[in-house]
Amino acid sequence: MNFSTILGIIIGVAIITFVVLISAIDPMSFLNVPGIIIVLGGTLAATMVSYPGKEFFRIFKLIRLVLYDNEVSAKEQIVEIEQLARQWFRDDVRGIERAIESIDNKFLKTGVQLVIDKTPLEDIIDLLHWRITRLRAQEQAEAQMFMSMASFAPAFGMLGTLIGLINMLSIMDNRDFTEIGFNLAIALVTTFYGLLAANLIFKPIATKLERRTEKRVMLMTMVMEGITLMSQRRTPSFIRATLDSFIAQHEDELHDPVDLEELDDPSLRSDRVVRNSDREMRHRIEPKDLS
Repeated sequence: MNFSTILGIIIGVAIITFVVLISAIDPMSFLNVPGIIIVLGGTLAATMVSYPGKEFFRIFKLIRLVLYDNEVSAKEQIVEIEQLARQWFRDDVRGIERAIESIDNKFLKTGVQLVIDKTPLEDIIDLLHWRITRLRAQEQAEAQMFMSMASFAPAFGMLGTLIGLINMLSIMDNRDFTEIGFNLAIALVTTFYGLLAANLIFKPIATKLERRTEKRVMLMTMVMEGITLMSQRRTPSFIRATLDSFIAQHEDELHDPVDLEELDDPSLRSDRVVRNSDREMRHRIEPKDLS
């Protein structure tokens, strides 16, 4: 479970509730069912119009993913790659085939299978690069859907405001203050609901999905680097040192997203990583891996 997401929502709701309780004469006036229906119903309807049905119904799965996402450990991936590299370095093909059956990471499994099948390195890079590009495009589109919802919600809040004002003006001659107050509440509270939904729910979810994508791209890039080095028959200690530099630069990679052009050019892709790994390798003796 992603506790930061749940905790953030709870804190946000708690702050707003606290302010309402200490400032409003009647806190229940902020609870308006027609206003909620206008904002949430209108936002979902506009999203359904904007996106195909298959993408729209993924909204609920994505919300669950944000709440319960379990991140893949980069260190665990490095350990798996190093173990596979040691078997490959010793030409233990059968051992690798048995090992990849228990690997959960399908991206890593595909890459290792291509290596033991002796697929040309250029073809391996092209396939893995295509899968990274496809994943990034798909997940960015999913995040964009929530950004669209964040723009729809305030708009329908304003629509609710107009509906409330129109209804209020139409009964002004009756001087029924109960009806006037009810419609004025709809007019004001729907804008409140629209801003709240956009800035506490939809935009944060979109940001969370974008950050998750960047982390996954970084990990997939690290795995592809390991597969590339395995294909080049580099020693396990060198592979471990190179991939460890990804861990050291983890935060930097998230603030400076990976340029996908680098993934297609080994010289560019490895430049930032190998600089650090070379420094680490000065104190390592590669022949120890032969034992």
